[in-house]
Amino acid sequence: MAQDASFVQHDKQGEVHVLRLANPPVNTLRTEIRAGLLDGLNAAKAAGAKAVVLIGTGRMYSAGAEMTEFGKPRVAPSLTEVFDAIEGYPGIVVSAIHGSALGGGLELALACHARVAAPTAQVGLPEVKRGFVPGAGGTQRLPRMIGPEEAAKIIVSGDPIPAAKALKLGVIDAIIEGDLEAGAVAWAKANIGKTFTLARNRTDKIEGQDPAAYDAVIAGLLKRSRGQESPKGCAEAVRASFTMPFDKGLEKERELFQSLVSGEQSKALRHIFFGEREVLRIPGQPADAKSLPIERLVVIGGGTMGGGIAMSAANNGVPVTIVETSEEALQKGLARCHANWERTVSTGRLSQADYEKRKALLTGSTDFEGTVAKADLVIEAVFENMDVKKEVFARLDKAARPGVPLASNTSTLSIDEIASATSRPELVVGMHFFSPANVMRLLENVRGAKSSPAVIATATEFGKRIGKLPVLVGNCDGFVGNRMTGKRGPQVEKLLLEGCLPADIDKVMEGYGMAMGPLAVGDLAGLDIGAAVRKARGTVAPVADAIVALGRFGQKTGKGWYMYDEKRTRMPDPEVERIILDVAEKMQVRRRKIEPQEILERLMLPMVNEGSRILEEGVAYRPIDIDVIFVNGFGWPAWRGGPMFWADTQGLKNVRDKLAHYAEVTGDANLKPTALIEKLAAEGGSFASMGA
Repeated sequence: MAQDASFVQHDKQGEVHVLRLANPPVNTLRTEIRAGLLDGLNAAKAAGAKAVVLIGTGRMYSAGAEMTEFGKPRVAPSLTEVFDAIEGYPGIVVSAIHGSALGGGLELALACHARVAAPTAQVGLPEVKRGFVPGAGGTQRLPRMIGPEEAAKIIVSGDPIPAAKALKLGVIDAIIEGDLEAGAVAWAKANIGKTFTLARNRTDKIEGQDPAAYDAVIAGLLKRSRGQESPKGCAEAVRASFTMPFDKGLEKERELFQSLVSGEQSKALRHIFFGEREVLRIPGQPADAKSLPIERLVVIGGGTMGGGIAMSAANNGVPVTIVETSEEALQKGLARCHANWERTVSTGRLSQADYEKRKALLTGSTDFEGTVAKADLVIEAVFENMDVKKEVFARLDKAARPGVPLASNTSTLSIDEIASATSRPELVVGMHFFSPANVMRLLENVRGAKSSPAVIATATEFGKRIGKLPVLVGNCDGFVGNRMTGKRGPQVEKLLLEGCLPADIDKVMEGYGMAMGPLAVGDLAGLDIGAAVRKARGTVAPVADAIVALGRFGQKTGKGWYMYDEKRTRMPDPEVERIILDVAEKMQVRRRKIEPQEILERLMLPMVNEGSRILEEGVAYRPIDIDVIFVNGFGWPAWRGGPMFWADTQGLKNVRDKLAHYAEVTGDANLKPTALIEKLAAEGGSFASMGA
């Protein structure tokens, strides 16, 4: 007999009662769920049930806490009250996990007497990725079950583990094949009367823990989290599990949680977390705009970008054909894809069977017209030259079936001009992948003046299908990301002339949290590429142009802003300092010592100002769209929240005043504060307050 209490369904199956979490789509533990669980446990206890099974409805057990409740007054019951009821239950409480048990969802399961799972389930504590530590006992119960070192690996990384590994470690007690609920009920019945030691009462895995061994493990785990606070907090909380009694450990965990969750890094990470969902909602998109069916993708060009796009499709089960101009170029492109997959197999991150499946989905051809005629979507990935692209699109227009969308992977060129080479501009869209395309998550979809709602829906849904995060932007030179970083270039030049060396600039941005500074990134990408763009636009960069004129193109030539050894280790080069000093002398620029704060401001403010222009023009719908683009496509640390988030943390009045100051002292007209910044500053507003 089932009772539906809306958020928790109570089903009585003899001496076993089932409580089903019903808060779709991911069963977050909102107030109503917590209250329903407490009521259900009390009702089961009153009815004399000897076992209770907790299970999720829909696609998962639970994704954890309801983060929209953060920062609001706490409403009873708390998770702690629910856990007390579970741990004090006069029988056994069993969690049955399918899909995912994450964060508070796993903490709920850890408070139970036992856990069973479907073979495809996964469990994890990803709170570190939101900028805080697990706050409901996860850092205390998990180490008592599997040991502090193994628990720290899970908690500090935030990455989920599959059911098979969870069983091996001791996180779960059994894997249930077939119908999970029926199997969990049968398992609970079979174990009624058995004594289970609650996680909070276990000491066997923490006794005799060597602090030095733990610290060595932690040192390795923290190497990748340079500058981020929450991984350190997680490590400290787990340490409390073997240095303090359980209740004191919980207090320490809660103290760390409260400190971190109110900090700027956590706010930034949650800003990006919610933003990555918000960007998929396209303002003004008609409700009836449906994605066109895509069964076969054709990619024009098998170079680095084309191959990466094709790999992304095959990685996600989409049949794809690369078209090249010659058999030699085609085989070279296919071989590059195969080699990438083979390297992944050699590291154990891809099985041989999955490699064979992906390889079978990727084919190649030199028959342009015949192959394009079979495509449901074509993505062009040829050389970044307007004449070349228009020639390709004119051919595509003739070869592709009516109604088939045509996309360009251009990173800067006008989608409208490309579309003008076709008779179907409404079906032309930009799909700007980021390099390496098979790895980078961002997909900057570009709407042309005539791009239809259907083709925009198709680009969005297909991007999601192949594992990308699609963000829709408007058509302009450089779109969003490249346009904003391009405005930083003049200030980089001025900083070099006025007193900085490349390492000074890169040190500041890497200290901010970037994996590489802008000059090191230039060396990686190739300085000749930037020089070609400047030449096409008729602009100059005296220092950079002098570097390129000497054949210093970056890592590929062993010399650029830095010099590189055979392992591509970057080292300062006295020749670069000489070039900078020579150019500064010729331009009669008096050099001085420039403080790190000024360097940071002069690199960030041009991007923020250009971002506000982009918002004024409607090229981006929302400030969060810009931040999501930078975090997912430009290596911006998520815990910094993106350039527009940074501007809000500085206060837009301060941003306005700093922009005006640097515009005057550096002579860079692009730094004059935009009308949008002037307006928001005058109103005491922020980018975050703008909405869409």
